[in-house]
Amino acid sequence: MSKTLPQTEVDDGFEDEEPAPNIVRIGKKPTMNYVVACVTLFNTGLPEVMVRARGQSINKAVETVEMLRRAFFKNVQIHLVDIGTEEVEREDGSMASLSTIEITLGN
Repeated sequence: MSKTLPQTEVDDGFEDEEPAPNIVRIGKKPTMNYVVACVTLFNTGLPEVMVRARGQSINKAVETVEMLRRAFFKNVQIHLVDIGTEEVEREDGSMASLSTIEITLGN
């Protein structure tokens, strides 16, 4: 008899989106994990990689892009920086504004 474990989802803050193969979503992991993810995507031949973050992770997104440009891919260009605000529902039911950033990188 096999046991089936319940499927759990990780809350990355981007719940209503389809997964895209060229997006690195910044969260609570160390910055170097996201740099390695970007390097891996570029090494697979993708022409563009998008780094996306919300709230307090915005600082880590900027650190990721700068570390990638300084240490790994000196010729990577920032094609687009898109900032915005999302309305999110808190646990108590009230609404809050959450800042977002999307940084698109390419050669």
